[in-house]
Amino acid sequence: MVFDDDDHAGKPAPDFQPIPMAAAEDAVRTLIRWAGDDPDREGLHDTPGRVARAYREYFKGYEEDPGLHLSRTFAEVGGYDEIVILRDIPFQSHCEHHMAPIIGKAHIAYLPRNRVVGISKLARVLQGFAKRLQVQERLTAEVADCIQEHLDPVGVAVVIEASHACMSARGVMTAGVTMTTSRMMGVFRDDERSRRECLTLMGRN
Repeated sequence: MVFDDDDHAGKPAPDFQPIPMAAAEDAVRTLIRWAGDDPDREGLHDTPGRVARAYREYFKGYEEDPGLHLSRTFAEVGGYDEIVILRDIPFQSHCEHHMAPIIGKAHIAYLPRNRVVGISKLARVLQGFAKRLQVQERLTAEVADCIQEHLDPVGVAVVIEASHACMSARGVMTAGVTMTTSRMMGVFRDDERSRRECLTLMGRN
């Protein structure tokens, strides 16, 4: 999703043409009419612009490469060679089936081989993939695969817990349900003791 606003710094994806802001606003007006309301009434007059700007923020992940956040690493860690874990990272995404919110938290762990990355970069990788139309299973895999590819650690573990508005606000209307997905790579997949230690540190045991 790409807009042609002057203040928009992202580069268009190679397979898409820039979409004028006015076209996005027109689409929102159509949806308002389809829902049964009047987009020209006072309370809705500015809504199309607000929604278009909100969508630009919701889906800004299409305009970045999350792996770039892992390009700067550090070797001087005082001989540290144990698990690095970032717990309870909040995120918001949108499901690709109904464009409804996915709200949750992620736990990301890796066992460094010889280099580490700034901890905020792990959260940025998550946010980069979350700010796209998603399914939770793919989001979990993308975060883990990105860390594995760019850091080449001994192991990577990603666990995501989230609620889905497409289930709680429509359809079966089941609120309070949490979906959990995980991806274990390297030592966390192959060694049961390492996996248990990681999950315990994540608070999952």
